[in-house]
Amino acid sequence: MEPTEVDPAARDDEAAFESALRPKRLADFHGQTRVQDQLGLVLDAARHRGSSPDHVLLSGPPGLGKTTLAMIIAAEMGAGLRITSGPAITHAGDLAAILSGLDEGEVLFIDEIHRLARPAEEMLYLAMEDFRVDVVVGKGPGATAIPIELPRFTLVGATTRAGLLPGPLRDRFGFTAQLDFYAAEDLTRIVETSADTLGIDVHRDAAREIAGRSRGTPRIANRLLRRVRDYAQVGGHGIVHTPQAKAALELYEVDEIGLDRLDRGVLQAVCGLFSGGPVGLSTLALSVGEEMETVSEVAEPFLIREGLLMRTPRGRVATAAGFRHLGMEPPAGGQTALFDDAQ
Repeated sequence: MEPTEVDPAARDDEAAFESALRPKRLADFHGQTRVQDQLGLVLDAARHRGSSPDHVLLSGPPGLGKTTLAMIIAAEMGAGLRITSGPAITHAGDLAAILSGLDEGEVLFIDEIHRLARPAEEMLYLAMEDFRVDVVVGKGPGATAIPIELPRFTLVGATTRAGLLPGPLRDRFGFTAQLDFYAAEDLTRIVETSADTLGIDVHRDAAREIAGRSRGTPRIANRLLRRVRDYAQVGGHGIVHTPQAKAALELYEVDEIGLDRLDRGVLQAVCGLFSGGPVGLSTLALSVGEEMETVSEVAEPFLIREGLLMRTPRGRVATAAGFRHLGMEPPAGGQTALFDDAQ
């Protein structure tokens, strides 16, 4: 059977939707009020001085708006934007080529900056402080360092794991922002704004339903909105009310607190197959047919944040709340009860 070829026009439409859903100005960025106020002050001060703003570090879980904020910084300053990522810069020469090609006042966005190669990271120290890079020509005793002056630029670094950033790099950022998960009301506003952009008529209660299942993350909220849109379009509904939103999300196996098929599979395995635990990660991954990294990096963080699962030295343990979410009674006097009593 021949594989189905993806229509390039459809792919372009999806990319256009993604771009359209991003706010273009800081005033349109919903949620993260504390970061919004702090960053606004940094940008206003830079405009008053007539200079580039300090380097900015954005940290937090995926999907909270780090890339969007980098785009907003460039737009607010009326500057160009270059986008790259830490894993894409494998040698110091790669970084030198990017830096030497920047224009005055331009914003350089490096996603996953904690994954920069060590030589590139050390080159970045000098570039951030002195706006200069030293390019080494030759090898051995005859090697010569040629200094290259750089235009003043603003580096915006994004990381999902701030603890992996070396201290010397972290200290060179003039402003550091920690993005938190969004409140339900902020996500509801985001869903309503995105619905207007996509031309979807969504009732407020339906928007609230989508927001409540979005795990505090705008990226997930927008993705679920688009799936609800698909359901409404196929079903011929003019306005998306709560019943249609619930039916669509149940079809895509997203429950009332945002657990998807993998999350529920992990929780059911711990509660059902292993009587609440403790169970080791490798055994748990085999029981749900996934890689260990997928279970530990994708499913577990949200289950732990919701208080449904715990990591212990002996393995993963389901809490009483985890059992009750699945409609099961926690075992009396078992390992789960001990951990809940300790909490």
